[in-house]
Amino acid sequence: MLVKNIFIENSTEAKDIRVTDGKFEEIAQNLAPREGEEIVDGTGKLAIPPFIESHVHLDTCLTAGDPVWNLSGTLFEGIECWSKRKEKLTKEDVKERVRRAVRMQAGNGVQHVRTHVDVTDPTLVAMEAMIELREELKDFVNIQIVAFPQEGIMSYPNGEQLLEDSVKMGADCVGAIPHFEFTREYSVESVNYCMKIAEKYGKLVDVHCDEIDDEQSKGLETLACRALESGMKDMVTASHTTAMHSYNNAYCGKLFRLLRMSDINFVCNPLVNTHLQGRFDTYPRRRGVTRVKELLANGNNVSFGHDDIFDPWYPLGTGNMRDVIFMGLHVCQMMGYQEIMDSYRLCTYNAAKTLHLSGYGIAEGNDASFIILDGDNFYNALNRKGEVLRSYNKGRLIASAEPAKREILF
Repeated sequence: MLVKNIFIENSTEAKDIRVTDGKFEEIAQNLAPREGEEIVDGTGKLAIPPFIESHVHLDTCLTAGDPVWNLSGTLFEGIECWSKRKEKLTKEDVKERVRRAVRMQAGNGVQHVRTHVDVTDPTLVAMEAMIELREELKDFVNIQIVAFPQEGIMSYPNGEQLLEDSVKMGADCVGAIPHFEFTREYSVESVNYCMKIAEKYGKLVDVHCDEIDDEQSKGLETLACRALESGMKDMVTASHTTAMHSYNNAYCGKLFRLLRMSDINFVCNPLVNTHLQGRFDTYPRRRGVTRVKELLANGNNVSFGHDDIFDPWYPLGTGNMRDVIFMGLHVCQMMGYQEIMDSYRLCTYNAAKTLHLSGYGIAEGNDASFIILDGDNFYNALNRKGEVLRSYNKGRLIASAEPAKREILF
């Protein structure tokens, strides 16, 4: 296949992309077609690597209002709603919903997904279903599974054993939720246990860390310290860290030194956390997102995630990473021209580093996985809500769309 006349990652000169046997063979200007080669006219559109969803809960997707709605809009009522929904989980229920959600994501150019799967369930039915789906869907979407103890490790009956059992079943990453544990002591103990299991089985770590407005919630310092001392460093990810929005600057000055030394990754979920956080405020009301600009300036890797798709914590969502980036740029005040141009990296290269992907990106020799957006650069594609026109996975077309057409009658 030869893709002609395409702008690659905001370049100002159009190039051609030759794909052979699922790999990028040549990337250059004015490549001559070979006999029998499929020709795709890029028409001056934008090509970037496929989007990566670095934080989502596929096992809970598409369950909003079932059996009850989260009326307060808080994280904690969301957990209560999900506890009720878990009572009727079956393997087929999980699979049917996840297949629909993954198809939505694929249509929006997502080819890699890190999903957190609730393991505070004695049956571990969702984990079993997700492991089977990971295999079923592997030719279209790469799924990475986090064993996520939604109701705590130390605060949930048999939580430690359930977490380890999930890793033995085949989870790729180990999770924790220190801010939801009953006590500060349990919080620290849960992080220690999470890291212990990850080291024991050679797994990555992704912790729901300080997803709360409480400035006293400081699981992050424990996690970063353990990442540094264990040598796991960038194998560790801290998701959410919204309490950082409430930390005083003097404490952050001390904390950021540790974060830089630890080299851990961060995932910000701007759609969901601007919805969930600040619920106990009157005015002024906190935005409830982590310090993205400051973390990037500190040398830490940060990516954006959707977190939830129409579930007890977020009553909207289509799996479109463009929406995540758009909201994130606003609430994080990252609206400079170059910040907008480069923002696709928050859901591509930065996320690839979080997931520890290899061979990712539009470069000769890599897998020919890429998407074509309706725009000549990312600024215009984002601003004009450009569709993902084509999504190629290892040279195979897995999703396509036509540019939106609109007629103004005056």
